[in-house]
Amino acid sequence: MNVLVTGGAGYIGSHAVKRLREAGHFVAVIDNLYRGHRAAVPADVPFEQVDLRKTDLVAQVLGKHAINCVMHFAALAYVGESVQQPLDYYENNTGGSISLLQAMRQMNVKRLVFSSTCATYGEPDRMPIVETMPQSPINPYGWSKLFTERCLIDLAASDPEFSFTALRYFNVAGCATDGSIGEDHHPESHIIPLLLLTALKRRESFSVFGTDYPTPDGTCIRDYIHVQDLADAHIAAMDAMGAGRLKGGNFFNLGIGKGYSVKEVIDAAKRVTNADIPVKYGPRRPGDPPQLFANPDKIKRELGWSAKITDLNDIVETAWRWFKNRPNGYGDH
Repeated sequence: MNVLVTGGAGYIGSHAVKRLREAGHFVAVIDNLYRGHRAAVPADVPFEQVDLRKTDLVAQVLGKHAINCVMHFAALAYVGESVQQPLDYYENNTGGSISLLQAMRQMNVKRLVFSSTCATYGEPDRMPIVETMPQSPINPYGWSKLFTERCLIDLAASDPEFSFTALRYFNVAGCATDGSIGEDHHPESHIIPLLLLTALKRRESFSVFGTDYPTPDGTCIRDYIHVQDLADAHIAAMDAMGAGRLKGGNFFNLGIGKGYSVKEVIDAAKRVTNADIPVKYGPRRPGDPPQLFANPDKIKRELGWSAKITDLNDIVETAWRWFKNRPNGYGDH
């Protein structure tokens, strides 16, 4: 299949490009490089530095490479930033998605795999989260993704030839197991990179917000899915649509079926790095639920996908392989 990966120079998108190529697909990449890294995309992969909001340019790329499926990762994804800059998130995430869909309509491209988020669920009253739970985001990031889901639902209802699959998940973690590509965010907000950068003495300490949650060790519990498993889930959805097993609109949660606490992640980072990681403890942050994790049973049942890298030590080990060899990331900032 000829696949266009939007946001293909970003953390998740670049891993999707790698896994797609390993599976034998032709891949082209669009990324505006606002937070992506050109070095994350192999030199022999067609790359276009284009903003998704440039509808006509996106349409040209779709036609140039005879694309028949789009895998859509391009998004701003910092929750706190979305609260401070909501219009940027709606313009980029929702507006960019609408522009992409308009370009696809121009070029008669009828399949899309959308990288959505479990942030669309807001703060559910029970765990684990299943696809039928109400969606009520608590920040503009979650709303920007939910609005995109709504656009997809309405487009599929208006065009019986159009199909999409939206995949919802929480925290993505780890790096390519062969160490070739990894995680390089600026600013960095993900727990495992922050711990590993502290182990490398690139940061003075790691901060824990809240130790009095109603969890076994008092710290928040969160879902962690390895980035390769996440990419493979997107490919499984694409393959199912291509084979006609998924039609219309489809929604799946991704995860490993359980969560890990902040303390468990800290302990795993210390074990893997064999380093002293200074930790500072502070009060809870507003809006942090005690636990969040998704139930992935539906995608396992319908598509046969399940995460392969589920042990926390193994997830951290793949990240450590990247960070200790590339402490400056891709070196383009």
